[in-house]
Amino acid sequence: MVLLAAAVCTKAGKAIVSRQFVEMTRTRIEGLLAAFPKLMNTGKQHTFVETDSVRYVYQPLEKLYMVLITTKNSNILEDLETLRLFSRVIPEYCRVLEESEISEHCFDLIFAFDEIVALGYRENVNLAQIRTFTEMDSHEEKVFRAVRETQEREAKAEMRRKAKELQQARRDAERSGKKVPAFGGFGSAGMTSISSGSIITDTIVEPEKPKITPAAVRPSGPSKALKLGAKGKEVDNFVDKLKSEGETIMPTSGKRGSDVSKALPPPVNMESVHLRVEEKISLTCGRDGGLQNMEVLGMVTLRVTDDKNGRIRLIINNNDNKGLQLQTHPNVDKKLFTADSVIGLKNPEKSFPLNNDVGVLKWRLQTTDESLIPLTINCWPSESGTGCDVNIEYELQEESLELNDVVISIPVPSGVGAPVIGDLDGEYKHDSRRNVLEWCLPVIDANNKTGSLEFSIAGQPNDFFPINVSFVSKRNYCDIQVTKVTHVDGDSSVRFSSETSFVVDKYEIL
Repeated sequence: MVLLAAAVCTKAGKAIVSRQFVEMTRTRIEGLLAAFPKLMNTGKQHTFVETDSVRYVYQPLEKLYMVLITTKNSNILEDLETLRLFSRVIPEYCRVLEESEISEHCFDLIFAFDEIVALGYRENVNLAQIRTFTEMDSHEEKVFRAVRETQEREAKAEMRRKAKELQQARRDAERSGKKVPAFGGFGSAGMTSISSGSIITDTIVEPEKPKITPAAVRPSGPSKALKLGAKGKEVDNFVDKLKSEGETIMPTSGKRGSDVSKALPPPVNMESVHLRVEEKISLTCGRDGGLQNMEVLGMVTLRVTDDKNGRIRLIINNNDNKGLQLQTHPNVDKKLFTADSVIGLKNPEKSFPLNNDVGVLKWRLQTTDESLIPLTINCWPSESGTGCDVNIEYELQEESLELNDVVISIPVPSGVGAPVIGDLDGEYKHDSRRNVLEWCLPVIDANNKTGSLEFSIAGQPNDFFPINVSFVSKRNYCDIQVTKVTHVDGDSSVRFSSETSFVVDKYEIL
């Protein structure tokens, strides 16, 4: 077998991608491909045509042709087998078999073609090996990267240790009343910014006190601080060096770095009393029906930023009938909550902590009742002569919910090309690298409570599980809301803002 060239061309003979395996000029290959459509006889079902000098072996790909140009004395059976492998490679890199998509992935296709044929002769490879070769996965490269990452981590750990030592030495010098050593220009102002505003050190920063007594100021402090602070540039250089090493430097603030990193962006109209109602669901369901486990965890978090509104109570409206378990914070008056659904501190004279997120109420729902599943997914794969016909449908059982950015991820077999989509509600995306078909729906609510997706692809029914679902919602699943906030004294209302979120931790159909 001598394979001269492999090409993808249009039905008019225009070359989109062509790879020559022997010495051929561009004019020669373009002339052969231009003559190819004129040689085909529509009355016959052969997949090859011959001229006096070459043989064309081809396979239709929707509006395109996959064409192999060989010598006339090559083995036609081997040519057909090679053609089938070429035809299976193309869908691995192209979602749709169109001219624009082929042109976009032309180099990927050429690299794959080179793995199939070398110097005109076919290599003994299959589709999985071609994928491995083109990805160029190297064990030596992984080892090198792992060693380099280890060295970088050790260098960063050494920098943290040095920073701690310098900071500790400075504190010891201040306590003993000696002159504070410069330590390469670590001024007092600079060290304060590093210790309180960055996450490169584990040193615990003392919280800010509301009032500063005069005794806390050292008599000689201003002159010494002025001298040391003059070298703050070197501290900035040190911070810049840490940034260049990949460390994250948080802005200077009164909080520890860990608290800053966990802080969520507040809503635009955030009041001095802000409430977050958060829920997270974990669900596992069988493909033939039957809820194996479902758990919903929820929490009400309070944040007070004005000391005038520290002594408050929260009026809770609990309309849930699903049998969830409620638990209040240890400092909350449980008798008051049980009797009146009011959250207040055991000691009414105390205030809630300022500028801190405090979880005042949490709940848990665990069940195997199928009627409580918020969104049911039914998958019906049925074998056909060419593979599997898959029908997937969803139904929103909890009609009070509005689910946004819903993504239903269905695994598909590898090496068989893209699925052929039939009926579809919403949009889809086929990720050939991860072998996943993603069914995307912007919103599911009472007006859009059902939908379906049909597709066909080669494979077995077990290939399409487990199915994973993700979504977000601004309405919580368990009907618990804070309806009112009042002062402890006088029961006057307090303005407050709130946000609600319901997200997925795990949602899979096995």
